[in-house]
Amino acid sequence: MAQTLVSLYIHIIFSTKHRADLLLPEIENKLFAYIGGISNNNQSKLLAANGTMNHIHLLVSMSKNIKLSEFVGDIKRDSSKWIKAQGDKYKKFQWQDGYGAFSVGYTQLDGVKKYIANQKTHHAKVSFEDEFRYFLKKYNVTYDERYVWD
Repeated sequence: MAQTLVSLYIHIIFSTKHRADLLLPEIENKLFAYIGGISNNNQSKLLAANGTMNHIHLLVSMSKNIKLSEFVGDIKRDSSKWIKAQGDKYKKFQWQDGYGAFSVGYTQLDGVKKYIANQKTHHAKVSFEDEFRYFLKKYNVTYDERYVWD
């Protein structure tokens, strides 16, 4: 084949360090716009973003030209710097070290977008930890509970 053609959609989930409630509503929309810019700079497109005060969900159409770990690293590094610049109460902000990333088929995109849009209602009933365990089981990811949380 003369060209490389890729359709790669990823649902990325990560939390604040120790799941601290630091993602306040006052910065949420600007944060997601900033992450959209980071995605664009990596030849990728942010399709959906939402979360709660302690974690975020991103649905991304990934570029074929970047590794997932580099992409998430760029998002976490650059957005952390941006958050810290938003005022004194954010000076010690950190993301957790790891992340979850789950493949999404094209026909599943609308459902995942709705799921992400519904985060605040969803988390009135379900903790982040239980939600993340659900995704690990749903996608058959082997994990050791001792090393999932920081």
